[in-house]
Amino acid sequence: MKECNQCGKCCTKYGGEDLDVSEEEIALWELFNPDIYAYVKNQQIWFDPDTGVKLTQCPFLTLIEKKSANDKDKYICDIYLDRPDDCKHYPSLITEMIRDECEMIEPCDIEHQFKAQKKLDIIMIDSRHSKR
Repeated sequence: MKECNQCGKCCTKYGGEDLDVSEEEIALWELFNPDIYAYVKNQQIWFDPDTGVKLTQCPFLTLIEKKSANDKDKYICDIYLDRPDDCKHYPSLITEMIRDECEMIEPCDIEHQFKAQKKLDIIMIDSRHSKR
């Protein structure tokens, strides 16, 4: 499995309408991150604060300026430390990564999915809730 190359496929695919957020996350944003909370409407996320229109993409996903015309697009999350839990937990399964054409996947990961899943679990350990 390769390192994340910031291709943004996960964020552009799931960062808009398919993203879910908890009441607790919204409450924390309201208290500590009003810039994020401004995009919440009726306990749902990513609404334009001025118009109230539902956005199709996360407003905090920024395309990084390319150094040359041949460079691939790269993205950065402007709220990385305060991003929704759905974002923190993705990817959870190798099969998701394969389906979504994640650029971290290598041919050996497809061939040996059990082994790749174990590696992914180690990579993602800090993003996932502990099982108690």
